[in-house]
Amino acid sequence: QVQLVESGGGLVQPGESLTLSCAASGITFNRYTVGWYRQAPGKERELVASIDTSTTTNYLDSVKGRFTISRDNAKNTVYLQMNNLKPEDTAVYYCNAKRNAALNYWGKGTLVTVSS
Repeated sequence: QVQLVESGGGLVQPGESLTLSCAASGITFNRYTVGWYRQAPGKERELVASIDTSTTTNYLDSVKGRFTISRDNAKNTVYLQMNNLKPEDTAVYYCNAKRNAALNYWGKGTLVTVSS
């Protein structure tokens, strides 16, 4: 049974930082591209950052320079370090692990709220 379990969300003020974690089980983690998506109220889900099996990273333009994605294959975990958070970063953040169209898994999400 595949599980992706996110943690680390919460309420922060603008300019503060948070680190999200996603622990995976039931998959050969090092064979998957893993990433973080987010969905704000009334908006579509969007890719925030991803990291592939070669540790090549990809970021949404609006988070470049503020967010950093990393993975620890020994711990089957992917992280998203988020600095200088802005109110527009408020969303539910979802972890994703994908190897191909058939092997594509999602976590249940963790809420990040940026508000003064």
